[in-house]
Amino acid sequence: MTFRSRLTALATGLALVLTGAGLATPAQATTQQIRQLAAAWAPWTSYATGAVVTYQGVDYVCLQGHTSQPGWEPPNVPALWKRGSGGGSDTSAPSVPGNLRSTGVTSSSVSLAWNASTDNVGVTGYNVYRGGTLVTTVSGTSHTDTGRAANTSYTYTVRARDAAGNLSGAGNAVTVTTSGGGSGPGPDPAKMAGAPYLYMGWGNPPNPGTVMDATGVKSFTMAFILSSGGCTPAWDGNRPLTGGADQHAINTIKSKGGNVQISFGGWQGNKLGPNCSSPQAYANAVQQVINAVGPAVVDFDIENTDEFANYTVQDRILNALKIVKQNNPNIKIVVTFGTERTGPNNHGVRLINQARALGVPIDNFTIMPFDFGSSNIYQDTVNASEGLKNALKNAYGWTDAQAYAHMGISGMNGVSDQQEMTTTGTWTQIRDWARSKGLTRLAYWAVNRDRGCPGGGVVAHCSGIAQADWDFTRITAGF
Repeated sequence: MTFRSRLTALATGLALVLTGAGLATPAQATTQQIRQLAAAWAPWTSYATGAVVTYQGVDYVCLQGHTSQPGWEPPNVPALWKRGSGGGSDTSAPSVPGNLRSTGVTSSSVSLAWNASTDNVGVTGYNVYRGGTLVTTVSGTSHTDTGRAANTSYTYTVRARDAAGNLSGAGNAVTVTTSGGGSGPGPDPAKMAGAPYLYMGWGNPPNPGTVMDATGVKSFTMAFILSSGGCTPAWDGNRPLTGGADQHAINTIKSKGGNVQISFGGWQGNKLGPNCSSPQAYANAVQQVINAVGPAVVDFDIENTDEFANYTVQDRILNALKIVKQNNPNIKIVVTFGTERTGPNNHGVRLINQARALGVPIDNFTIMPFDFGSSNIYQDTVNASEGLKNALKNAYGWTDAQAYAHMGISGMNGVSDQQEMTTTGTWTQIRDWARSKGLTRLAYWAVNRDRGCPGGGVVAHCSGIAQADWDFTRITAGF
């Protein structure tokens, strides 16, 4: 059937409806009259079953009577509208809008921007979604979402559409937290929520929703992104980025208003740093993860001889992080590495100095003050942190306060690999010291172990000490 014959058939059907209203007869209802009678769709309008409207050059027939509302444009609600014959045969969707980012927040609004999509005919608008719900459709590449609650996280995605109603896939998700309400200042924008590590491939991983309900924690550091072969990222090197247990856990966290930090690397495994051939290739691998997961923070856990002590790989990662930050300005970048009791070792100092020399925009340098044979983990954590502060001051020329604001601590709960002991009381001391100095990140390894088993030793599913379930996470949530 040709375009003209389809439109004539539609005209005949509509004429039968109009005849009953005394508006036309079948013989009088020509195609041109249909075009004149089909008004443009509008919100807050009552539409009866069988009504015909035009929207962005396309005809739509009403499937069930309703009063329209903003967001109920015909392409968005197929239960209410069926596409008619206008708009030609364009079935090609626009490209995915890229680099969705926040350009500012207040206590009641989030401002967003993204890169323009392309289309074989032309992009006519962008659907903006908050938590999977359509918020609005805009013609440009920015939007400010108003009426939000203070100090609350929201996750957004955007899809492009064309005049024929074709929708692109969703671009990267971005999670944004509004500032605090009231007349006082909002929370420190550099500070990240306490985020213990959660590893879905090890140690009887708990349901994060259960832990959130029990402790009030709002963020987790999800571990670890490794190479599944070459420069291709995967969870633990073998689980897909989407569709598995890791994505299910992240979806649960976000559904409860939380956010995630994604950790790359770790002590062992086949890592991306040695496998990616260039900074751009490494940055591309990181971008795949960002696009799939929508994290608030990306954490690069640079350890062992293959990354931490290999300066070629160190530099590859550092140069890649410049690209990652440029493409994702709203996502915080963390580097995590080991330490001695007095501060970073030579590899750590070199990493800090090289980051400064290369101009890498690192938001936070986090040390792991354990596994160095400590008999007083609190005091050694403080001493190691002060050593990190001094290294940052030497490299960047910062004040004490500026250095503390770029620092984090990642501990190990209970009994460590070197038989060090971190009790809940000690972890509370460490948290309170970090808060008093203005540190901006606190984590520990790992939620999987945040269950009591006194005398149990160093195992994956519990801490080796007497404690209630989730005690360390409860303390971390108070950061």
